Amino acid sequence: MASHIKSGEFPQHTDENRTIWEENADWWDEKIGEGNDFQIHLIEPATHKLLQLSGGESVLDIACGAGRLARQMAEKGARVTAIDQSSNFIKRAQSKTPKHLGIDYRVVDATDSVALSSLGESTFDYAVCTMGIMDIPVLTPMMRALRTLLNPNGQFVFSITHPCFHSAAQPAFAERVVTDDGRHYTINGIKVSRYITSLAFKTEGIVGQPVAQFSFHRPLQVLFAAAFAEGFAINGLEEPVFTADQKQRSYLKWKDMPEIPPVLAVRMIRLR
Repeated sequence: MASHIKSGEFPQHTDENRTIWEENADWWDEKIGEGNDFQIHLIEPATHKLLQLSGGESVLDIACGAGRLARQMAEKGARVTAIDQSSNFIKRAQSKTPKHLGIDYRVVDATDSVALSSLGESTFDYAVCTMGIMDIPVLTPMMRALRTLLNPNGQFVFSITHPCFHSAAQPAFAERVVTDDGRHYTINGIKVSRYITSLAFKTEGIVGQPVAQFSFHRPLQVLFAAAFAEGFAINGLEEPVFTADQKQRSYLKWKDMPEIPPVLAVRMIRLR
């Protein structure tokens, strides 16, 4: 790997990152409530398509937040263990989950390999991390732990903000264009001026949140390297976009860019 490409690991931000999410958890859950357009139209359909749960599977939900996906998987008949570094998120998830679903919620940091390993060797058929990897400062402990936590041929499904298109380092633009016949229309898009170098930066996942959060940008070759090193291979990939039916003329919004995927969803299988 070229010397100018950083490793994509940012251990110096681990403690602050944990504190930030503890402070933001209640506000985030109140703001999102029962889902936003990203979850409903992009993230969850892509995730369920890659998971293909039929019932009876054992699933580890990493960075589960307030437990929305964990509840959906449990409703499909999966046996779900859901973890998050934020005790506030876990409390919110527990309060929203009917007892009959039987979800095992635990406070576990995805950067803590010892805590992850305590969940049990060859315990899970699937692991899932929904829109969390770009919030995790160090990926190696999680990927190393998944190699032992998953059953042989176990699969890991995750979604992230698309590193090629959806980053605070890639500003959106809207330009008014006049056609030859004098008609006005607007072009919406993304300006990509940097991509290949991993970086950590602070941003607002939701405008107005109490504390700006870290986002950890990694190009695809760095993002996948941690998984490949632990014997995983990609066997499924989705790049969902908003369709014309969901489009709203608000400008500089992802709904105005139906040709650009803001989300990347990936399925990996453990080969060794």
